[in-house]
Amino acid sequence: MTTAERRFPRGVNLNVTLSCPECKVFPPDLIERHSEGDIVCGLCGLVLCQRIIDNRSEWRTFNNDDQKGDDPSRVGEATNSILDGDQLNTVISAGIDASRAARDLNRTQSRSFADKKSHILQAAFAKITQMCDGYQLPRVVQDGSKEVYKLVYDDPSLKGKSQESIMAGAIFLGCRKASVPRSFKEIWALTNVPRKEIGRVFKAINSIIQRKNEEQGGLITYQNDSINTRHTNPEDLVGRFCSHLGLSPQVASAAQSIAKSLKDVGVLEGRSPTTIAATVIYFTTLVFDQKITLSKISEKTGVSEGTIKSSYKLMHSARQKLVDPAWIESGRVDISKLE
Repeated sequence: MTTAERRFPRGVNLNVTLSCPECKVFPPDLIERHSEGDIVCGLCGLVLCQRIIDNRSEWRTFNNDDQKGDDPSRVGEATNSILDGDQLNTVISAGIDASRAARDLNRTQSRSFADKKSHILQAAFAKITQMCDGYQLPRVVQDGSKEVYKLVYDDPSLKGKSQESIMAGAIFLGCRKASVPRSFKEIWALTNVPRKEIGRVFKAINSIIQRKNEEQGGLITYQNDSINTRHTNPEDLVGRFCSHLGLSPQVASAAQSIAKSLKDVGVLEGRSPTTIAATVIYFTTLVFDQKITLSKISEKTGVSEGTIKSSYKLMHSARQKLVDPAWIESGRVDISKLE
C-alpha cells in the first residue's frame, strides 16, 4: 500500500448526489429557486426537493431609499416618521417586575440619553396613547394627535401652556382630522383640562399649523394628507348621541336629516354643535313619538335641560320646514302632537 493510499484510504462514497430521475444526466443541471424554496431540474423542470433553507446573507437597509442604496446593511432599526431621529432608540425597561440591575441601567441610560428631544416626544406620545386608549379612540386619532403635538409642542407661541393642555388640543385636532367628532366637554373629561383652556390652546395650535404650512409651502403632511381642520358638524354628533341613547337607525337618520336642514332654515344659528345636536335629538324623539325623557338626553349629551328647552322653542316655530313632508304622508309622524 502506497503512502497516498494509507493517507487517503479508499471506501464507500457517502456523499449524497441529487440527480433527476427523468433525465438521468450526470452531472445534473439543478436550479435553486429561492423564492419558492425548491430545487428543480433545469432540463425538464421536475421538482426534486421542496422547502430548502436559503443560506445566503439577508442584506437589507431600513432607509427610505431601499431600492437605490448601493451599500446595503443588516444593522439599524425601523424608522419612525413621528420622531425627529432616523431611528427609534432602545429603552431599557424598568417596570414593576424589573430587577434592581435593570432599574439601575434604566436610570443610567436616562442620565446619558443622547437625544433628549426624542426622549421627551416618546414620553408625550406614551401619554397621548394612554389617554386615547382610555376613551377608545381609534389608532388614526392617536397618530394624528402625535403628529400635531410634534409640530407645535416647542413653538414659542405656546410658551407658558401646560403640556397637558397642548396634548388636549392635539387630541381634539386629531379627532377632527380623522372625522371622529368630540366636543370640548368630552376632551375635558378625557384630559382634565378645562374647556376654556382647551379652546384657547386649540386656536393657538391651529394658527401655528397654518403659519408653518404657509412657510413651507404646504409641505406639512399627516398620514399622506395635508393637515386641515373642519368645524364639528352637529350631524356628526347626532349619530353618536343617538347610539348612546339606544335609538333606532331610522330615528338617527331622521335626526341627521333634520340637523342638515337647520342650515338652510337658519334656525339655532350661533349655538354650539353640542347644543344643536341635543335639541335636534329631543325634537326628533317627539316627532317620532319615542319614549326618551329630556333628562336622559341631557345626561348623555351634557347639555342642560333649560338650554334644550329654549332651543326647542325655536325649532318648534319652524317645524313645518324641518319635517320632511314624506314622513307626514306616510303616516310615520304627526307634527300636530308636538307641544
